[in-house]
Amino acid sequence: MLVHLSIRNLAVIESVQLSFRHGFQVLTGETGAGKSIVIDALTLIAGGRGSSEWVRYGTDKAEIEALFEIVSDHPVWAVLERIGITAASEESLIIRRDLSAQGKSTSRINGQLVNLTMLREVGEWLVNIHGQHEHQSLLKAEEHMSWLDAFGGVAIEGMKQQYQASYDRYIGLNKQLAALEETSKQALQMRDLYLFQVDEITEADLKPAEDELLEEEKRKLSYAEKLFQNSSEAYDAIHANKSGLDAINKSIQRLQEIAGLDPSQLKPLLDQVQSAFYQLEDAAFQLRDYRDQIEFNPKRIDQIETRLHLIASFRRKYGVNVMEILQYLHKIQDELQLIENKDELLLQIQENANAELKIATSLAYTLSKQRQKSATILASEIERELRDLQMERTRFSVRIERLEDKLTRNGCDQVEFLISANPGEPLRPMSKIASGGELSRIMLAMKSIFAKVDRIPVLVFDEVDTGVSGRAAQAIAEKLSVLSGACQVFSITHLPQVACMADAHYLIQKIVEGERTFTQVEDLNVQGQVNELARMLGGVEITETTLEHAQEMLRMANQKKKDIQNVKV
Repeated sequence: MLVHLSIRNLAVIESVQLSFRHGFQVLTGETGAGKSIVIDALTLIAGGRGSSEWVRYGTDKAEIEALFEIVSDHPVWAVLERIGITAASEESLIIRRDLSAQGKSTSRINGQLVNLTMLREVGEWLVNIHGQHEHQSLLKAEEHMSWLDAFGGVAIEGMKQQYQASYDRYIGLNKQLAALEETSKQALQMRDLYLFQVDEITEADLKPAEDELLEEEKRKLSYAEKLFQNSSEAYDAIHANKSGLDAINKSIQRLQEIAGLDPSQLKPLLDQVQSAFYQLEDAAFQLRDYRDQIEFNPKRIDQIETRLHLIASFRRKYGVNVMEILQYLHKIQDELQLIENKDELLLQIQENANAELKIATSLAYTLSKQRQKSATILASEIERELRDLQMERTRFSVRIERLEDKLTRNGCDQVEFLISANPGEPLRPMSKIASGGELSRIMLAMKSIFAKVDRIPVLVFDEVDTGVSGRAAQAIAEKLSVLSGACQVFSITHLPQVACMADAHYLIQKIVEGERTFTQVEDLNVQGQVNELARMLGGVEITETTLEHAQEMLRMANQKKKDIQNVKV
């Protein structure tokens, strides 16, 4: 449930701190007082898009913070774990949303930064906001299947996942088939060119990195004379005329004669000079070996030049280096193999696609049968809920028609809700006959049913009672009260019949002080409830009669809630 909501600098709200309880919560107030701003705050907490225009004029940012207490086995904890949010199910869940005057939004869950997509994933499991615009979803036949599938729960979800996996494989095979046919047409036109290129590159017998190795060899051969001369002179200076090493050797002999006289000073120097002697002698031998392997070979240079010229011509046509040329060779060899085996490969893919289509079709029919079962149960439950909402003679049906020789990602069905609001009238599409008041009650009936399966802890109704009055309004109020037993229910209402059934009643008022407008929210006590109900009943003037009427409504509502509670028990 939603335990606490803090709102700062959102529209005309400067600062509001609200604590909520279990059950049915009602928000009332004059038109324009700011009731919808509280709903906007919950929308932002649930991941809805904000706007800089929502930030109170003259402030830097709007701040909304909500504290939820959620049972440990609720699906939202798995969602949090999946998106990498550290949260313990035995603790409260805190969501904060800041909206800057520049339009930037910052969201945190338990202090950890999240993006809007992540916040929306979590919010979908916490808050369900139903406004008047949502009635329209009942008028869109294309959305009726999602309603039915959601009602079917695990049974339909499991079948649907199996079907969609098969359908996706079938579509993938068809795309592969179309791509192969198109590629084969293009490749067939290139066949002769590919054959020539394969022969040309294969005959050249290129080796990986051959161009780099040849360039290095060419560089060495080009500088052979200079390399030989300098390495020879370096060798001679050290070893050939013995002057270099002889001088060091003489130094070693003299140090050996006196090292014993002052070992602490001279012995380390003797070791150092001996080490230098051995290193120079080894370097001289390496220089000699290097000099002796230097090759003067003008013919080899010509051979390298010819080879590099060939590789250069290939690089202009096939790739920037030998490695890319060889990769191109493998590519066109594959293309040629594809051309040669095209018919066989096309036949294999077509057979696989046909086999997958049979599987998908079978799964689609199984899914359709399960939808038929769920549709019958859904229609029965909706009619039962509608009877409680003063629509006892209304008939509701779910029409499922199979698409002929056609599959979509949702199966082979077309789903549409049908209704007959009056006896003797045939069932017709909801969009053609349902009034605003009927849509409100049908939506409430569906929300009552889905509250049992979707496990969303907070359900918000923004003027769900629009277009109804009298006994129908009372029926809606009682239904909202019953629904609050399954989840925490919030309702913005202008009807006293609905407001009197609240377990907690919040009055939203707009106050003008000087040149500024403020919205304040008051958690009403019993007398406050009576006064607000009297205002809703009588308008501007509150009389003794309206106060008495309000007290009577509240007394009857409390008795009705006790009766509802007894029925639950």
